[in-house]
Amino acid sequence: MIEQVEVISNIQYCALQTLKIVTAALCSAALLCAAAPAPVKVEGGLMQGIAEHDLTVYKGVPLAAAPVGDLRWRAPQPAAKWQGVRTADKFGPACMQAIGNPPPGGLSEDCLYLNVWSPAKSPKDRIPVLVWIYGGGFNGGATSIPTYSGEKLAKRGVVLVSIAYRVGVFGFFSHPELTAESPKRVSGNYGLLDMIAGLQWIQHNIAAFGGDPKRVTIFGESAGGIAVSMLCASPLAKGLFHGAISESGGSFGPFSKNPSPGENMRVLADAEASGDEFAKSAGAASLKDLRALTTEKLMDAVRKGQRGMAWPIVDGWVIPDDQHRLYEAGRFNDTPILVGYNSDEGLSFTRVKASEEYIAGVKQRYGPFAERLLQAYPVANDSIPKTARDLARDSAFGWHTWVWARLQSQRGKGKAYLYYFDQHAPRAAGSPQADQGSPHGAEIPYVFEHLNDIRRPATPDDQRISDAMAAYWTNFAKRLDPNGSGVPAWPAFNDKDPAAMYFAGDAHTGPVPSEASLRVLDSYFAWRRSPEGANVKPPKDQWAK
Repeated sequence: MIEQVEVISNIQYCALQTLKIVTAALCSAALLCAAAPAPVKVEGGLMQGIAEHDLTVYKGVPLAAAPVGDLRWRAPQPAAKWQGVRTADKFGPACMQAIGNPPPGGLSEDCLYLNVWSPAKSPKDRIPVLVWIYGGGFNGGATSIPTYSGEKLAKRGVVLVSIAYRVGVFGFFSHPELTAESPKRVSGNYGLLDMIAGLQWIQHNIAAFGGDPKRVTIFGESAGGIAVSMLCASPLAKGLFHGAISESGGSFGPFSKNPSPGENMRVLADAEASGDEFAKSAGAASLKDLRALTTEKLMDAVRKGQRGMAWPIVDGWVIPDDQHRLYEAGRFNDTPILVGYNSDEGLSFTRVKASEEYIAGVKQRYGPFAERLLQAYPVANDSIPKTARDLARDSAFGWHTWVWARLQSQRGKGKAYLYYFDQHAPRAAGSPQADQGSPHGAEIPYVFEHLNDIRRPATPDDQRISDAMAAYWTNFAKRLDPNGSGVPAWPAFNDKDPAAMYFAGDAHTGPVPSEASLRVLDSYFAWRRSPEGANVKPPKDQWAK
């Protein structure tokens, strides 16, 4: 009997445990069902997102029609409407590109999608919106790159949106026939028009996700930061955003027939001439032939050496003029800005190894300003130290950021906030890396709070910097001011008493880095805008990638 009771007890015990497992599974399923977000209605139709912790996430949301076939090299058109409920649970493919490894999700010309991370509990919440524009030299990039995942910033109380845009030959290609067919008689800035279409989509639809269309801040890094500055100067983007953050970006250099870092902008006629040459190299005798080429054949032509042509241009419509002149004339979208750059951007771009080559390259590019710049950015006898690499940093990023803050503080009503990022692993004294600072793009994992992407164990200093940057960025999105509780006070930029926020060890203020050198470089760019300097055709840059 005892054995029988034990057997019955064991059976009852197993049954009880099974019941618990089934009950737990049913409860979990019920919880999942309860957590599943209701579909939202956007212009195209009903959209079903996914619940991730305390957020609702929508991936692969169409922001425009697929730019394929006859829509290749045209301004983005409205996305087609759909029937039923569209599932938005995976990133769309990245836009076609010829550099680097294919991003997650693959590549396609059909690539105009955006993604939303929302902490809203109701469409009535009206949460500020932070819009990410990726970098990649206008030739690459994708929203699906894991470092750009927006869940951590969204949990700080913003709706995070990332938008895709065409790059390379698909996004920035000018041609005489394209200009002729355009109602505006322009061609070439399709990638910027994609960004503008994304911002228009946000104005029309973001309220359904709990976002506030009256509090939209754009932010980007590298080409994304440069694009942010271009949107700040584009009349087509007026009223579509209310604050701007640029990480290592800015486009305040003069036009150039032979672009170099910091002087990347060409006028429409020059871009058309390059486009005509590209078409011939691709075996296309007409625009019809170009549109008939397969994606692969176009990419093959790009890989044969035409990649450098892909950059926005001064077309008189999307970008009306030299951006420096636009700001001087007060012709820009006046919003508060938060802008900065990294301490050793030149580490990522300086190619030369010998001091003689560096000196020759400076003389070749900077002409009558070479000696002054060699004194401002001195080189060593047997190496290219940081003092010399900083000329590449400042010509491409630092000067543009500094002059942007100056012009905004002088000409605009919105305040400017300047930062300098110098957080990196300790460098051993006497090692070849002893003078190395923070290279290009190093700040991105800190901003997005993905410190696992810094490729080394994160330190308490790293965590403090990431916490501070994420707080400042989201504070700015909420109030157009980075200041708030728990972070050091960040003064607005003032050219009479300039200061920057340093991200190095902790967040603290300090003087504008290398300001005396920046002023020498400023005199060079002013000369390049003069009648004398404007007639000089700079040689191809020999010392920067």
